[in-house]
Amino acid sequence: MKFFSCLMALLLFLLLAVPGLSLPKDTLRCVGYHGFCFHSKSCPEPFAAFGTCFRRQKTCCIDTTSNFHTCQDEGGHCVPPEIKCLQEQVGLCPHREWKCCTEV
Repeated sequence: MKFFSCLMALLLFLLLAVPGLSLPKDTLRCVGYHGFCFHSKSCPEPFAAFGTCFRRQKTCCIDTTSNFHTCQDEGGHCVPPEIKCLQEQVGLCPHREWKCCTEV
């Protein structure tokens, strides 16, 4: 049992440490936004589609009943970081570094 635990710890370390062995970039982004990956192209209620997972093979879905709402749900729009917002708003954008603005 101790050997198995050490083997699993080593495998986990390799997955985290070696580039290319970790989760795909789109999956990490989905999980970073507290999303879930579904096999179907549409999300079940109360989830909303928020991109892809596993190299565009699955759909990233976020819970619409949680405190994590998309920018468009809150009446804003997503802009890249180089654009200055007159008024920022809380909301999720598909690109992590982008921000949610009500007015640009």
